[in-house]
Amino acid sequence: MSDASKSLRLYNTLTRSKEDFFPIDPRNVRMYVCGPTVYDFAHIGNARPVIVFDVLFRLLRHLYGQAQVTYVRNITDVDDKINARALRDFGDEIASGKLSLNEAIRRVTEKTAGQFHKDVAALGCLEPTVEPRATEFVEPRPDGKVDMIFLIQRLIERGHAYVAAGEVLFDTASMPDYGQLSKRNLDEQQAGARVAVDAHKKNPQDFVLWKLSSPEEPGWDSPWGRGRPGWHIECSAMSAAYLGEVFDIHGGGLDLIFPHHENEIAQSRCAHGTETMAKVWMHNGFLQVEGQKMSKSLGNFYSITELLETETFGGRKWPGEVLRLAMLMTHYREPIDFSVRKLEEALKIANDLITLGSQYPNGVRDTEFLRVLGDDLNTTEAIKYVQTLRNKIVHDVEGAFGSRLRFCLDVLGFEHQSIQSWTSKRAASAGVDIEQLRETINNRIAKRLALIAAKNWADADRIRDELLAQGIQLKDGKDPVTGERITTWEVKR
Repeated sequence: MSDASKSLRLYNTLTRSKEDFFPIDPRNVRMYVCGPTVYDFAHIGNARPVIVFDVLFRLLRHLYGQAQVTYVRNITDVDDKINARALRDFGDEIASGKLSLNEAIRRVTEKTAGQFHKDVAALGCLEPTVEPRATEFVEPRPDGKVDMIFLIQRLIERGHAYVAAGEVLFDTASMPDYGQLSKRNLDEQQAGARVAVDAHKKNPQDFVLWKLSSPEEPGWDSPWGRGRPGWHIECSAMSAAYLGEVFDIHGGGLDLIFPHHENEIAQSRCAHGTETMAKVWMHNGFLQVEGQKMSKSLGNFYSITELLETETFGGRKWPGEVLRLAMLMTHYREPIDFSVRKLEEALKIANDLITLGSQYPNGVRDTEFLRVLGDDLNTTEAIKYVQTLRNKIVHDVEGAFGSRLRFCLDVLGFEHQSIQSWTSKRAASAGVDIEQLRETINNRIAKRLALIAAKNWADADRIRDELLAQGIQLKDGKDPVTGERITTWEVKR
């Protein structure tokens, strides 16, 4: 494969510029993305980074080879929000002694993590190469991989952390260039600080690496007492465990730049003595719902599950393919207005492309598409390019454009979609009993074929037109083996 075919430019938040991407080791391209904190079902805003970096994962595998890309996306299963949810949901059982807090926490995290996996699979996302859980990386591991207690100890030994009032805190003043990612100057932050500074902190910006746990809270034994890790140290440990001290790409939402990613960089660099943690930092833009910030108080807060399985948004269920396409129609760095109108537009485009693309089982590599998508993951222009291919298929005798369309759809995450499965999803989203619908339509098709065989064209056309009026479009063709007339159908609305 030529270097030109691997052309990829990515916007780096660290440098505020678009740069040519060259992996540290082309034999192992490494990417880390912050995953969910599993205290509640993931909302539609959480879906955006999962979809965005799934496309990047797919693109990297096409450019460098499937076996040469390592994608790590963590699960945060230790957090004060999780503790609070466990007490809310299982308070009576905990009080009566039927459940320990740790058991209740496990129930919360297992349920929400399981639903997350189900949701993102419905959105067409591949599983990451590795999906570590934070609780598995607190204490020293039998396999010797980096853990949180080890990192904290190293930060103390190197003069970048200190113990105060039962906590271990990172000393931001010990890192002269702290704030590079968010472009926040430490001196300016201190001079303009309006928040009360905890008495045990050296600086207002110092953040927790380890905090003590009460007997009622989950905790692990450590050199500083029984406690639990701070949020930021988790990702520093898990990324180092699987990707090394320095890796290629770190991704997440725009809201994570500060403090989470800034503090990850500080911990990792100071613990390992490196100049950087990741070469490229990528962040997707914010999401609004119908022009407003998503908020439970405004009644516009939707989980992925709700959108997939209930009629709470726009009066209908939405197939995962439609939710995915609606996200990809806006460039990942731009803010997105998630609206019924956008979903309806995505539904029309998805129906058109998937219906056509499903006719071509094997995709042929399209280097122009990879070039367009490789310009900072420009899914907006990539989708437009796919639509131009769709328009050329009408005049495509040999099927070349159709095979290229299939390839493009696969890279975007609509791979191996059959017309039957797509039609079933569309019918289900419209509140139709698909089994009953299939039986009814197949009976009408059989009757129509009998009428055609009897050359009763008028009644055959009447059945076709009646079905079309009901949103069912028939398509006649020939069985490639027997040469017999066959009829397929799809839901058009």
